[in-house]
Amino acid sequence: MKTITSRDNAQYKDLVKLAGSAQARRKSGRTLLDGVHLCQSYLQLRGAPEQCVVSETALHNPEVMDIVGGLEAQHAHVLALPDALYNAISQVEHGVGVMFLIPTPERAVTGPLQVSAVLLDGVQDPGNVGSILRSAAAAGITQVYCSPGTAFCWSPKVLRAAMGAHFVLDIFENVDLPALVANSQVVSLATSGYATQRLYDVNLRQPVAWLFGHEGQGVAHDLLALASHQVVIPHAGQVESLNVAACAAVCFFEQLRQNQG
Repeated sequence: MKTITSRDNAQYKDLVKLAGSAQARRKSGRTLLDGVHLCQSYLQLRGAPEQCVVSETALHNPEVMDIVGGLEAQHAHVLALPDALYNAISQVEHGVGVMFLIPTPERAVTGPLQVSAVLLDGVQDPGNVGSILRSAAAAGITQVYCSPGTAFCWSPKVLRAAMGAHFVLDIFENVDLPALVANSQVVSLATSGYATQRLYDVNLRQPVAWLFGHEGQGVAHDLLALASHQVVIPHAGQVESLNVAACAAVCFFEQLRQNQG
């Protein structure tokens, strides 16, 4: 275990940049997982991180020490920081004091869609993106394709909202969604408040490319035109529409219900 006590340390400065800058995370191809649950999920599903960072106080926490002990047994890199330095890079209020530095996968689209997938067109809120990823993973969908205008999936806020779903998904970013939909070998389905066909009237006993759009503007018109179906989720009351993350969850689990029925 290595200890850093100076804010001027080059390694620490690198962590500060990664914690506070989306540009730095994209440029370096790395991000930070903050919290025991995310770190445990990563260990279970992906293995050892590039580096484990802990606060001095966290070294007295049994869960953190289990993580640190396992990593040191594998000769993995563990970095200890005074609480003040750790708290300056952590975005989790009242957190336990452990984070992982990990590489962010970069995947290229290599062929047409052949299985169920999620397509995100300009979904900008990190909490919404993370919730959609979590619901997709829970429903057994494993592929996610994001347009250039969608929130960066490996940002700390998206990671926290997804609660470990990233590690069972194949996530593709900066994807040309119109080309992906046009060449898809599966049915594509876009949600729209102006659609007349109900979600529950569509046959979902087949692979589906689920298309969800910007929180305010919805799915872009060119993508709507390419979709096999445009559907609406019926709802009661005076609320105009569902939140995009709630809408996605309803869609995924309706598909799951039809396939398990």
